Amino acid sequence: MTNEEINFFPIMPIQDSQDSKESEQFPSTIPLLPLKNTVLFPSVVMPISITREKSLKAIQDIYKTNKIIGVVAQKDNRVDDPKGSDINMIGTIAKIIKFIKMPDGTHTVIIQGKRKFSCDAILEEEPYFKVAVSTIEDVLNLEDPNFKVLQESIREISLNILKSSSQVSEEGQLIIRNIDDPIFLINFVATHNNSTVQEKQMLLELNSLNERAINLMGLLQKELEFVELKEKVVNKTKKELDKQQKEYFLNQQIKSIKEELGSETDNELSEMRKRGNDKKWGESTKHVFNTNLSKLEKINPASPEYSISYNYLDFMVSLPWNEYTVDYADLKRSEKILNEQHYGMHKIKNRILEYLAVLQLKGDMKGPILCLVGPPGIGKTSLAKSIADAMGRKYIRFSLGGLHDESEIRGHRKTYIGAMPGRILQHLKRVKSSNPVMVLDEIDKVGSEFRGDPTSALIEVLDPEQNHTFYDNYLETEYDLSKILFIATANSLQNVQPALRDRLEIIDLTGYALEEKLAIAKNYLIPKQKRDHGLEKQKLKIPDQTILKIIECYTHESGVRELDRQLANLMRSQAKEWVLHKKIISPFTTNELYKILGVEKFNNDLYKKISMPGVAVGLAWTYLGGEILFIETVLSAGKGELRLTGNLGNVMKESATTALSFIQSHAQLLNINPDIFTKNNIHIHVPEGATPKDGPSAGITILTALISAMKNKKVKPFLAMTGEITLRGQVLPVGGIKEKILAAKRAGLKEVILCSQNEKDVQEIKSTYIKDVKFYYVKTMQEVLDIAIT
Repeated sequence: MTNEEINFFPIMPIQDSQDSKESEQFPSTIPLLPLKNTVLFPSVVMPISITREKSLKAIQDIYKTNKIIGVVAQKDNRVDDPKGSDINMIGTIAKIIKFIKMPDGTHTVIIQGKRKFSCDAILEEEPYFKVAVSTIEDVLNLEDPNFKVLQESIREISLNILKSSSQVSEEGQLIIRNIDDPIFLINFVATHNNSTVQEKQMLLELNSLNERAINLMGLLQKELEFVELKEKVVNKTKKELDKQQKEYFLNQQIKSIKEELGSETDNELSEMRKRGNDKKWGESTKHVFNTNLSKLEKINPASPEYSISYNYLDFMVSLPWNEYTVDYADLKRSEKILNEQHYGMHKIKNRILEYLAVLQLKGDMKGPILCLVGPPGIGKTSLAKSIADAMGRKYIRFSLGGLHDESEIRGHRKTYIGAMPGRILQHLKRVKSSNPVMVLDEIDKVGSEFRGDPTSALIEVLDPEQNHTFYDNYLETEYDLSKILFIATANSLQNVQPALRDRLEIIDLTGYALEEKLAIAKNYLIPKQKRDHGLEKQKLKIPDQTILKIIECYTHESGVRELDRQLANLMRSQAKEWVLHKKIISPFTTNELYKILGVEKFNNDLYKKISMPGVAVGLAWTYLGGEILFIETVLSAGKGELRLTGNLGNVMKESATTALSFIQSHAQLLNINPDIFTKNNIHIHVPEGATPKDGPSAGITILTALISAMKNKKVKPFLAMTGEITLRGQVLPVGGIKEKILAAKRAGLKEVILCSQNEKDVQEIKSTYIKDVKFYYVKTMQEVLDIAIT
């Protein structure tokens, strides 16, 4: 039972004498009126608007009798229909002075607090609360020397708060000044200050008036600080507004004076015009600049539009219009730089040297749009930096990974607040050249959403027929990007939009062979790590055998990123040894690796031992490089069901179905009893089930594993295979051959079966890297079985 809202204002009561307070008697059982947002203190008069039926019923009933009612505060003012647990047990006995029906139909009751009480028991809750109460006497120690000071401080702070508040009339200040009774002063101020209901309830529950006065002082001090801070903020805001208005009128007067005197343009705009005159831009661009500059001269500098237009023109003149760096003419020097910084990668190096040669002969040429595709850690991004060094051009790296807003490429229209140009033009402004080497890193990881598709915007950037008139939304005029050498990098082209892929010159960069990794570690990684760890002057030697051990047992990758990290671990350990003991381990043997790098992380023994029928080793390609793939097959009694497990994709499942159909249709030729298909269930599993697997290249491996299980014959050891099959038993070529062969070599496998059409891919691999691997080139599945199953 509660009123919805209580609107109260201070009323100066007739203060009861101490004798009348002590002689007044109150019943032990009284109705209860819960209040939502205030607390009533003894002696204080307060008007309350009654809006709830239960509250109105209680007031009407008690107004006919002794007019005595208990008033308590709710614990939570959001509760509309409070129960016994929702109200405080300490309240104030009040007497109804006046019950008024307002003209709008609502009711208002004026009550005066009489005595504090404690609720001993709730007797009834319907139709309203009735409770058993016992009165509580407040205790005042007048001998306390500080009480008089507290009393006057409370009066003074209250008056200061009222003076600072524009919503309180002088009547309130007059009431405070004329209160002589210290008890009434404390209770009156406690009722009407702006503290929370919980803070007021805490004051009411204090039986010592001396303590109540001390706590009330703390609340008043906090309120006074808030009022003063509010007043300070309001005054500051007013002063700032007055200052802005003053500055505006002064600027208008200055502008009028300049117009009358015919003075020259502001130094800032004069400098802007001078910079524009020095630019090597075309007539159309010059016209756009001069038009916008003329508009800027007419805009009031205090206007927000001025800063927008000024920033636009400042960006425009900061761009390197037709400003180019000079390429190195010495091809041998460029080739030397490329070879010094990167090992191998002859295809991309030759492509760059060819471009430089044509540029030297022709004098002018559009930049090629190259895309380096390969597994992580092989040096695609760092190679682009080396290309910039070899050509003598500025270098820009633009990371596209996670980019999902088209405006990052084309920019925002400058009419928007906070508009910015696209990042391509921002980079050109930074390097002050229009023909840099720009790396579009991770182009296969560009996202798209409701704000646009950045991939579609890149089509214009990377199309040689369009990028000489690239249009940035912020610049609002064309800019020539055709002299930029764009080099995109990607791990896979599967996620690259076909229209964008069509504009890229794809250069496949495969993973490194063991011999290549050894050479890279000796010539590049170890010297770099020695420099990075301050060990250049130390005679630290790492034998080839130790490097090979790290590559084979502590890394499993196509690139050399993890190898670089492991070498860094070695260098840190040696740096610590040198600082602590002034000695290092040299030469660094394989026996020392366990102490620093821990136990071996990778072991090839698993790939070398296939000791049971139904297991074949396949070769797979992932964006991380080549991988070894086990295909396991078992037969069990059943009705000929085929079960596939190992997180396989649709294409790989279809390869398994195709392989089984081929065996069923050629059972007699393969010397397999046809009953095996109706009396046995066939289960094909590819281990590492947490890793998704898909693609057609496991076709011949699945078929080999099935034949091995059905004939109960083992597959030839140290043998791997890859190729797609058809229902006619033909073996088709697949991709990623170099990565797959390198994976087989890393695993210690000695023989590999491939489609005859993949022989050309093997010939591209340096013969010294695969001299220990024997290759079989086949055309039919029968040839595969003749080699694999003995």
